[in-house]
Amino acid sequence: MKHVRQALFVLVLGGLGVAAGANAKVATGTLAGTVLDAQGRPVAEAVVTIQTSDGRRPHATRTDSKGRFEFKRFEAGQYDLHAQSNGNFSEWAKRIAVRSNKTTSITLRLPPPPSETITVRP
Repeated sequence: MKHVRQALFVLVLGGLGVAAGANAKVATGTLAGTVLDAQGRPVAEAVVTIQTSDGRRPHATRTDSKGRFEFKRFEAGQYDLHAQSNGNFSEWAKRIAVRSNKTTSITLRLPPPPSETITVRP
């Protein structure tokens, strides 16, 4: 009977450990920023894409009228992100750290639109 009680005690404690692990909170943070055009003006309605640095779990949002965006409650870790508007893409910002209970800020810059090439033939 003593061994049965000990086994039951171990099972109960083990079950509590699993339940506690299942209910453990994941450390999350926020990544926020601004998208600017080549002249330094905010870009409204730009699409900002974020993904883990290994290229998984992509998410996207749009900037507000002041060029601001925010990704809330993202698991702490490293992320890559870029912005796009009217066919112009920013460079990828690589390995941006999201820290637990912190806000990481970043500015993404769009390049100038490609200039039109005019061909003059004689």
